[in-house]
Amino acid sequence: FFLLQKERDELAEITTGLQQENAFLKHELAHLKRMLFGTRSERFVPCDPGQTTLWDNGPQLEEAPEVEQVSYERTKPGKKGKAVRSGLPAHLHREVEIIEPENLASGAKKIGEQVTEVLEYTPGKLFITRYERPKYVQDEKIIIGELPSLPIPQGNAAPSLLAHLLISKFVDHLPFYRQVQMLKRDGVKIAESTISGWFSASCKLLTPLYEALKQKVQAADYLNADETPLPVKSAQKKGSLDKGYHWVYYSMHSQLVCFDYHPGRGREGPIDFLQNFKGALQTDGYAAYEKFDDKPGVTLLACMAHARRYFDKALDNDKTRA
Repeated sequence: FFLLQKERDELAEITTGLQQENAFLKHELAHLKRMLFGTRSERFVPCDPGQTTLWDNGPQLEEAPEVEQVSYERTKPGKKGKAVRSGLPAHLHREVEIIEPENLASGAKKIGEQVTEVLEYTPGKLFITRYERPKYVQDEKIIIGELPSLPIPQGNAAPSLLAHLLISKFVDHLPFYRQVQMLKRDGVKIAESTISGWFSASCKLLTPLYEALKQKVQAADYLNADETPLPVKSAQKKGSLDKGYHWVYYSMHSQLVCFDYHPGRGREGPIDFLQNFKGALQTDGYAAYEKFDDKPGVTLLACMAHARRYFDKALDNDKTRA
């Protein structure tokens, strides 16, 4: 009798272990399916040794998941009405073209008009501002009008053209070689090296503006911080790319974003940028931000979007507690 009872206990223990292993494997399978077919931003998330996780161990099952049936009512949408065309913007310049009917008698009386507006497009036009400065002799001295200040000394690029090139590159994602081809279609040939020189000079002009932006973001009392990789051309090896990082700081109250570039992902980046920061700093679980948890005057906040992922994953395992 005792031997039979012992065998039953061992069999029950093996059965319980197999049930737990089966539940764990189901959980792992659901996790892999979510990684493969879930939301794009959640697919194939790499395991970074610097990123901390909420749980390091597998799920511990205490009870079987409950099955809950949910029902709801919805209002069936009616038939779609006729689409209403939105009006064209009132601020746009309008060129009026009057079309008179053919064979109109001389005594016809006008009782109204029917207006039809169509949206036209004319490609951006290049033009030249020509500064003509007459020279005069006065009291044996040559007098000439002063030339307006130009962004690039001795250059022939106006501020409007420089702004267009930079916006096309960084907002519209048009590299300079494509812009060179677009200028050629307008009959203007400018070497790509010339545009690159204009770009470097424009960046120097924008440096004080960037420093002012940086100071305003650093003075905020609540910041969101994150880092993102980007490929960078290598100066040592032609044709190869290095990995750099943009450390991004967002001030929600002022709606300002500051990008701080560093060649690596070490904690030196945020420590240098936030050395005088006082307030709440919200980040993900990357280990580089842990230093601020002990810094006086700084409250380190976690990211609710990252924490929510694990509760969402636990729905299949224990819906009630999740």
